[in-house]
Amino acid sequence: MKLTTISFIVCLFLYWSNHNFYDVYSQQDELKESIKRGIEIYNDFCVTCHSPDGKGVENLYPPLANSDYLLNNRKESIRGIKFGQEGKITVNGKVYDSKMDPPGLADDEIADVMNYITNSWGNKNDQIVTVEEVSEIKK
Repeated sequence: MKLTTISFIVCLFLYWSNHNFYDVYSQQDELKESIKRGIEIYNDFCVTCHSPDGKGVENLYPPLANSDYLLNNRKESIRGIKFGQEGKITVNGKVYDSKMDPPGLADDEIADVMNYITNSWGNKNDQIVTVEEVSEIKK
């Protein structure tokens, strides 16, 4: 009986260990694919103001590169892309007060571009932005 119980526990452990490994691996693949799509979206809609290197335009458009705002204000960042951004925000200690019109992206495109910009130019975000998360953001 003891041997059967121990065998059962070991089997459960191995099953859950493998299951979690594949979930993590699958999420990493999903993130990589999202980032690839996000590059195209960024180049089509964002690069003009935020520049190819994500550094923005000094005193006008905030940087996305090494951006404390982007990584510390996830919902506000998604909301800004989804509905536009107006009013003062502080990025890396500097205040920006310019207007960004909404680019007219679908929720899946917003998730992809967020995954790209939060994993580029010195930014690192292991938590994938999902379409469901974007769809929950309201004005």
